[in-house]
Amino acid sequence: MRATSSVPAAGVADSAGHAKGIGSDDYASSRVPRDARFGFWTMLLQWLGQSGSLSQFTLGATIGVGMTFGNAFLAFTLGAVILEIVIFLIGVAGMREGLATPLLTRWIGFGRNGSALVSFVIAVSLVGWFGVQNTIFANSTAALLGGPPWLWCVVAGAAITVLVIFGFRYMALLAKIATPLFFALVAWSITSALMDHSVSELIKAPPSGATIPLAVGATAIAGGYMTGAIVAPEMTRYNRKSWHVFVQSASSMILSEYIVGMVGVLLGHLVKSNSVTHIVLSTSGAIGVIVVILSTAKINDWNLYGSSLGVVNFFQVVFGKRLHRGVVTIGLGIAGTILSAIGVMNHFTAFLSLLGVAIPPIGGIIVAEYWVVRRMRRPLDETREAETLPTTSPTWVPMSLVIWAAAFCVGKFVTDGIPAVNSLLTAFGLYCVLGCLGWIKPYGTTATLDDAGATVPVPDETTPVGAA
Repeated sequence: MRATSSVPAAGVADSAGHAKGIGSDDYASSRVPRDARFGFWTMLLQWLGQSGSLSQFTLGATIGVGMTFGNAFLAFTLGAVILEIVIFLIGVAGMREGLATPLLTRWIGFGRNGSALVSFVIAVSLVGWFGVQNTIFANSTAALLGGPPWLWCVVAGAAITVLVIFGFRYMALLAKIATPLFFALVAWSITSALMDHSVSELIKAPPSGATIPLAVGATAIAGGYMTGAIVAPEMTRYNRKSWHVFVQSASSMILSEYIVGMVGVLLGHLVKSNSVTHIVLSTSGAIGVIVVILSTAKINDWNLYGSSLGVVNFFQVVFGKRLHRGVVTIGLGIAGTILSAIGVMNHFTAFLSLLGVAIPPIGGIIVAEYWVVRRMRRPLDETREAETLPTTSPTWVPMSLVIWAAAFCVGKFVTDGIPAVNSLLTAFGLYCVLGCLGWIKPYGTTATLDDAGATVPVPDETTPVGAA
């Protein structure tokens, strides 16, 4: 259920002085007030909407081709546990503070200028995946209905962009419709495909391809969604309670890994290939198109939404200019749509995967600072009840950038284990050790700007940033 206070209407300045613009600004540079949070069931549907996609069935089938059902279950369990721990620790930080990841990092680990770099990496990664998902949608729809893929890229990109312009409230409405309908249609298709086969025999079937080690399988599962885990505050800042974050994210993991993923394993055993989307879309026609549309929309809106939040923080820090999130969404949506329509995004997946290794250390540093070291978060603690931002933020935290670079190298070049987890744990461990030794120190202090670009008034007594 929706809270009594609503997100500011399109193009209207709210009482806090948010700049006018197209669509909803969605508290892009401020805390989400407690009376603007959403209820349990609305947020649950948002989480579940991230659980199922055609690519998740393909991932399950890929694991199934190289693993027994039992080993695949262990791989999904390992991946789900890792992801849930990360999502909960980072997500609760976002819920408590009402802040998205790019803004949260100003006071948690990176400082003002470091948060700009974090915002840039996240924004480029998410808008890139927006383009990739848009391309997948276009190719699938063209195969079902005909027509040039570029046309479907434009149609899908424009539709998602318009939705995201108006923000979280309308994305939540889409989730209420899309999530139950998507899973109902997919369940119908898969049940029809499996009715003529023995599920018990499929469970016992040996892998048909080259054996996939457990660590490799868990890498694909945990690494594939790690970026989504790091940007969980984009969603959890609208949550009301910590236990909501846990139950909702855990429900999402169960549905995504144990139901969608393991069904994908069974489909992989059935067709002895990871090309199983034709089974999910076996009903073809209008229903098949609806499945593709819903699968893309409820995932891709969050890619564009998260990217817009990152760009807003980046421009405010680097250029001192406060952009309206709705306007930013238009620019990002047009760019991602054009790039996907001309086929450029197909050549950027390797680069996006590289960024995927760079993002997990951000989560490690956030968790270490917020829950363990706690040298920079006191200003957030003191302003939380007033639902305002601290009047200042540290300008630089150089050691955090060194830790980030070192953890990235571990994730990139160490071949043992799970790269995304290796880089995350390296960043967490280094930050905890160096933080407790007093080696992580903020340098400089920058005044926080309000939405109109003016300095936030400083009260008579403030706690210096970085105080123990």
